[in-house]
Amino acid sequence: MTSTAPTRWPAQQDRFTADAAHELCTPLAGLRAQLEEALLHPGETDLPRLLEAALHDVDRLEAITADLLLLAQVAAGTHLQHQAVDLTDTVRTHAIRRAGSPEIRLRTAPAVTVHAAPSYLGRLVTNLIDNARRHARQSIQVQVRHYDALAELTVTDDGPGIPAQDRERVFERFARLDSARCRRSGGTGLGLAIARDIAHAHAGTLHVEDAPGGGARFVLRLPLARYVAVQP
Repeated sequence: MTSTAPTRWPAQQDRFTADAAHELCTPLAGLRAQLEEALLHPGETDLPRLLEAALHDVDRLEAITADLLLLAQVAAGTHLQHQAVDLTDTVRTHAIRRAGSPEIRLRTAPAVTVHAAPSYLGRLVTNLIDNARRHARQSIQVQVRHYDALAELTVTDDGPGIPAQDRERVFERFARLDSARCRRSGGTGLGLAIARDIAHAHAGTLHVEDAPGGGARFVLRLPLARYVAVQP
């Protein structure tokens, strides 16, 4: 007789499901508490303040949901139409959009071309720069170069750095070394996980190492386009 017992998910999938539920429930609980309090005491409710707080929770829910959907799309290869993309232009474009404080210092080689899905590559670059901005004290250094058959992007911040024992954990979904600070700054806890998944989907690698003088340096390496065998 064939067993009809459900297949057991891997332990990491169970943990991810539980973490995702927790991350979604936190803003939902806050939103419910605010609305219930307003319903019980309508005459004492500061409506503009209530709406502002409620919209903040809704924004967080939307951000988490969008990142969860993107993770699923990357895993499934959805919208992963590769083409020749200039990594240097992509980096410059996204760095300019995030110009401000801390200062972003660019060092780029011309025409570093990779074979990638443009929207996914842009998201990877954005996530690395946003992560650096959350931790940098004064400046971020972004460099694009090529050597041998690889394109390399490094994003270096002058923040506190990442201890060696945590350098793989930061790429786990919903992993935070400082959860309170990340939640206040709007991070979903999925940015670096998304960045690494996109790197792997493009036959690349992404890791973190010490930066000279302190801080963290994230290093992305992708095959140069001329070394990628394009499927007909």
